[in-house]
Amino acid sequence: MAAPCAEDPSLERHFKGHRDAVTCVDFSLNTKHLASGSMDSCLMVWHMKPQSRAYRFTGHKDAVTSVNFSPSGHLLASGSRDKTVRLWVPNVKGESTVFRAHTATVRSVHFCSDGQSLVTASDDKTVKVWSTHRQKFLFSLSQHINWVRCAKFSPDGLLIVSASDDKTVKLWDKTSRECVHSYCEHGGFVTYVDFHPSGTCIAAAGMDNTVKLWDVRTHRLLQHYQLHSAAVNALSFHPSGNYLVTASSDSTLKIVDLLEGRLLYTLHGHQGPATTVAFSRTGEYFASGGSDEQVMVWKSNFDVDDGDAAKGQRPRAALASSSRNLTVCILEQRLTLTEDKLKQCLENQRLIMQRVTP
Repeated sequence: MAAPCAEDPSLERHFKGHRDAVTCVDFSLNTKHLASGSMDSCLMVWHMKPQSRAYRFTGHKDAVTSVNFSPSGHLLASGSRDKTVRLWVPNVKGESTVFRAHTATVRSVHFCSDGQSLVTASDDKTVKVWSTHRQKFLFSLSQHINWVRCAKFSPDGLLIVSASDDKTVKLWDKTSRECVHSYCEHGGFVTYVDFHPSGTCIAAAGMDNTVKLWDVRTHRLLQHYQLHSAAVNALSFHPSGNYLVTASSDSTLKIVDLLEGRLLYTLHGHQGPATTVAFSRTGEYFASGGSDEQVMVWKSNFDVDDGDAAKGQRPRAALASSSRNLTVCILEQRLTLTEDKLKQCLENQRLIMQRVTP
């Protein structure tokens, strides 16, 4: 039995100001600000300090679909149904530069960890990479055959992952601009994707109510969760890499312990679909948004005192046997396994399978 967490996650505060469904949330690096976008075409920047006024940024001509703070926190990117991307200075003036990024709705914006480039995804079926400072177009990735809902850089900035309505998740090499691998296991549109903080695996959410995790080196399916009763709209990894939070159209948020491969919490807060969720950079908080126009901030309260040890771990492989519907969990203690350890791991897995198979 794992030791119980110090305390359950708790609703810290909620922000009201949007006039339509909230579509996206993101914390600044120092957790002093929280940005949110909405179907009301506005961007809000909320101060985490009580009694501080929020900034409302107007400029987009249609729904805001995605927001992301630059690593320094000096810029805020937003994508919109008006086909543009805006880069805002997140202060009281709310000045922005705008560029026509795509020929259809921009679904996703994400800064590289060095802040030098920005990746965007669109209903025009392309993923595009831009230079941040001059908003100069660099290159396009165009193998998807339907809308691209999400695109993210890996933590080291060398890879890009994208999720599409063509039911695939694609992994790209940023340098060669080639598609390294296509993950085709989703049974419906793939709504969201992100890299594990270690950069060694990815998690994707789907309209088929599932969340799947793959190893980006071996391309093996590591974990598969079917916890929600409706589409999973967004997910976010805790910075320790040990937890994952999901937001679903069933109105709940769920927190999964990736090392144990099990559900920890189900959180009921939103009235109607929960559309977005994101951890703060420290993991102390996470924020969620919904079609109820509300932005909620939750205190994680996870027991993460084993910080250094956690950094060396990655999710165990939860290998489901389709014939027996049993799950075998293997925990790899370190990111790099020697060949011998890998053989031993596989042998252990084989023995466990023999034991549990009648």
